[in-house]
Amino acid sequence: MKTHIRKNDLVQVISGDHRGARGKVMRIDTDRGTVVIEGVNLVFRHVRPTRKNPQGGRVQKEAAIHLSNVLLYDSASGRGKRTRYDVTMNDAGRITAKTRMTVGGTVINVITRPDKSK
Repeated sequence: MKTHIRKNDLVQVISGDHRGARGKVMRIDTDRGTVVIEGVNLVFRHVRPTRKNPQGGRVQKEAAIHLSNVLLYDSASGRGKRTRYDVTMNDAGRITAKTRMTVGGTVINVITRPDKSK
């Protein structure tokens, strides 16, 4: 499954119980179409005693959220933005759908290429 976000991206949850929460992407499961976000959708896991954890008990950790419920966070506008993949003049990358800004911050229309016809 193709994804619109990548590991270490800053994303915002747009629906569900954790709507509006922001965090960094820790892990993506493309087979299931889910993403694990740092500090979002925390659940308790009950673990049995082991040598590493002889006490056992409850461990709080992040659970997965479906990819359709997150958007890439744009710090300039302060909200999630839809992205798409664009290819222009031998350059390819993710850009925001409305403003055509790349995720790195450059405007696609302003990119200039040296003339290769000489």
